[in-house]
Amino acid sequence: MKRFKIVALLLSIVFLFSQCTEDDGLEKKTNSGLPESFTVDIPSSLSNVETTKSATDDDFSGEDIYEHLRNFIALGELGAEFIEEIMIGIATYGLDKPMDITFLGDDDDRNKHLVVIDDATFESKSYDHMVTVSDLESESNSDKGMAMQVLWNDSPVEGIAILKPYNLDRANNSNAPNTILRIDYSETGEYGYEASMIVSIANWGHDNNFDRFAIDNLKMFVGKNGDEIDVYGNSNHPNGWLFLDDTTGLSWAFVASGSESNDIGVAEVGLPWSFVDSDSRKIILENYSIKNVFTMQINRWFKDTYGVEPDATQLSVLLQETEAPGFFNSTGFVSGGTLPGSEYQPFVDNIATLVPYNPKEIANLQIKFK
Repeated sequence: MKRFKIVALLLSIVFLFSQCTEDDGLEKKTNSGLPESFTVDIPSSLSNVETTKSATDDDFSGEDIYEHLRNFIALGELGAEFIEEIMIGIATYGLDKPMDITFLGDDDDRNKHLVVIDDATFESKSYDHMVTVSDLESESNSDKGMAMQVLWNDSPVEGIAILKPYNLDRANNSNAPNTILRIDYSETGEYGYEASMIVSIANWGHDNNFDRFAIDNLKMFVGKNGDEIDVYGNSNHPNGWLFLDDTTGLSWAFVASGSESNDIGVAEVGLPWSFVDSDSRKIILENYSIKNVFTMQINRWFKDTYGVEPDATQLSVLLQETEAPGFFNSTGFVSGGTLPGSEYQPFVDNIATLVPYNPKEIANLQIKFK
């Protein structure tokens, strides 16, 4: 997974609104009642697209597992950040009023169909406004050419954005024809947070045949109360394996919590198989803890390779930094299992109440338009 590929995919969506000009019947607005925020920021201690180790290497450590978690969380955060750009575009061109227009896609030269309506219902919930964009020439296809839907309420702020980049811009997203993203944002307090978002990605279309730890699906919850940010979720890796490749398909299941101002964080990671069908925190994070999974697989690998299991000294070296939880600061991973300072304790307490999603459900994740 490369940062430039992620950014290119998301920017193609942002550019949609820059293509809508006054020639298309849209006028820029200087004032709007639309929400100024539609995301929850994650501390960089827990979210970073740069990793120090390639996911194709064979010798994994506990530190590598924790560091890659930051990478996978960052993918979800990048998927959410452009929602603010979409809302800016909606506000800039006054797309909170009913309209029905067509315009030409800047890069793929295909006609796009934009419809704005008031009073929409989706998944048994009512919304004040809905913007829909489709690829006009493929509206008769099974996916109805759907490219984007944004539904939101003005007060309290809450909404959903669903996007299929391929139908927004086929020129730059030809290698991801089935990728769909969804962001749910809320300031209603329904999850016990001042603001929260759920980021979902299905059928991520990059490097799945080449990268051992490529993501196909991801679902991540982020909640904010004051300075504290809680995060939990799963990234699914259909080709993933660690020390033994006789079974593939891993879920990076995680819970995390941190401080936005101090940029510190705590995370607990489980590595269940993608086919594990459980909502139990004990099964996902304890039975399949980094240390348990490493111990089991390293013992088997030694026995298959050398005919004996590793001795205590060898195993101790290979299990370094596999203890839970993992601690992070602004530069990345600090330690596994050893509290670096008292300032981390509140976040250790926070993650004890958080539970990832069911791994099997994320492996089979589907996202649908209205």
